Amino acid sequence: MQAESEVITEHTELINSTNIERIVTGRNAALVQIEQLIQQLNIISQLTAGIGGGNAAEWAMKSGHRYDCWLMEKPEKAIPEITRNIDRSIWRELMLKSGMLSLMDAEARDQWSNNLEKDDFPAINESNILNTFESLHNSKKAVFERGVINVFKGLSWDYKSNSPCRFGRKIIITSLVTHHRWGFGLNWGWQRDRLVDLERMLYLLDGKPIPDNRSDISIQLMEHIQQNSQEQAYENEMFSIRYFQKGTAHITFKRPDLTEKMNDIVAKHYPGMLAAR
Repeated sequence: MQAESEVITEHTELINSTNIERIVTGRNAALVQIEQLIQQLNIISQLTAGIGGGNAAEWAMKSGHRYDCWLMEKPEKAIPEITRNIDRSIWRELMLKSGMLSLMDAEARDQWSNNLEKDDFPAINESNILNTFESLHNSKKAVFERGVINVFKGLSWDYKSNSPCRFGRKIIITSLVTHHRWGFGLNWGWQRDRLVDLERMLYLLDGKPIPDNRSDISIQLMEHIQQNSQEQAYENEMFSIRYFQKGTAHITFKRPDLTEKMNDIVAKHYPGMLAAR
């Protein structure tokens, strides 16, 4: 058994290809100009309203498209909301550039996204960026291993192929596909996310680039099913998958060496479980 899991050797920088000072300076300069713009719009609105031409909310919007716009609000109300919207987008971009999203399972990515939707996330400044990504960088191995454990814990022990002690040669998952009179279809949902998580973990453990989300296992499987709706099998370099009318799928691992690396992670989190192989 390996003493340490070989995980993510390429993500060594806190934030790859990113100039933090440029981002913070640009963000602050933009907010100053936005506040000036709001004040200028207010002055113009007073002028046009005074001569019967309406305010900016009336003459600046397309006919039939009068949506709320923070630029039409008072600065003390608008600037905090605009700042949060800008900061939220910057955090998403920084997270994408950092490479951390590739280590996270679907649950962790959803948690990160949900945290950004709240109003109390950290403001964009140099200290917050460095502290956040230093913490993420230091915990990247734990983040990845938690994804492996979450997939493992999510397996149903109702099937003999799903060992409660380790990943075996084959696992069985439910509700991956649907079947109707025209043939099979791939379900959207958590089982589909789990299959994508599993593929990503295997690629990372193999030291290979992760498939783009436009060509990951779920997209490949969906296209295969659409083109071969009466078939019940699919295969790529990592898995062979056989699916059935009741919705279950039998997933056979084609790389036992990578399966054992996942089992090393399971053993690390649940000591003694793999004693009898």
